[in-house]
Amino acid sequence: AQQGRVREKAYGKQKIYFADQVSPGRGRPLPAPAPLTTPPRPSPQEQLPAASDAELRGLDGEIAARSAQLQALQQSCRHMEAELKDLNSSMTTSEMAKEIEALRKDCASYTEKLERIKSATNHVTPEEKEKVCREQQLYRREWRRRKRMATELLDAILEGYPKSKKQFFEEVGIETDEEHGVVLPAAL
Repeated sequence: AQQGRVREKAYGKQKIYFADQVSPGRGRPLPAPAPLTTPPRPSPQEQLPAASDAELRGLDGEIAARSAQLQALQQSCRHMEAELKDLNSSMTTSEMAKEIEALRKDCASYTEKLERIKSATNHVTPEEKEKVCREQQLYRREWRRRKRMATELLDAILEGYPKSKKQFFEEVGIETDEEHGVVLPAAL
């Protein structure tokens, strides 16, 4: 840059260097600030000789060929990266063997459990199951009915009671389902 062959231009904190060129239409180099201790600048013809049209076309062809080659290499690189990612995410042979062995053990245990269930002699018949479901439904209905009656009775007593509901329950010794975490079983 100090010899005048390359120009320097500052953009903020960045500096750009480029070949000194002749100003279009004027036939003289673009003005550049020269340091005080630099030797005289050579003429533009000495710096960069002008290229002929044939050379320019040849360079354009070479640029196009290099660009096509670059795109082909980038495409190949992307394809290889995708293949590498796929291979890295797949299991190794030893991992696959361990997984197969674990699955075989699971399968054997499930097969054994199925055989025990099939060979059991204490199967529940559909009639027995229906009977149990009816009894459970009856008990659920009775539980709800009795709980509702007790709640209505206690609410009636508490209307005229001067203390809180919690204090009344403690004095009388009433334990609620909610205190013990008991919930009504679901219907079958």
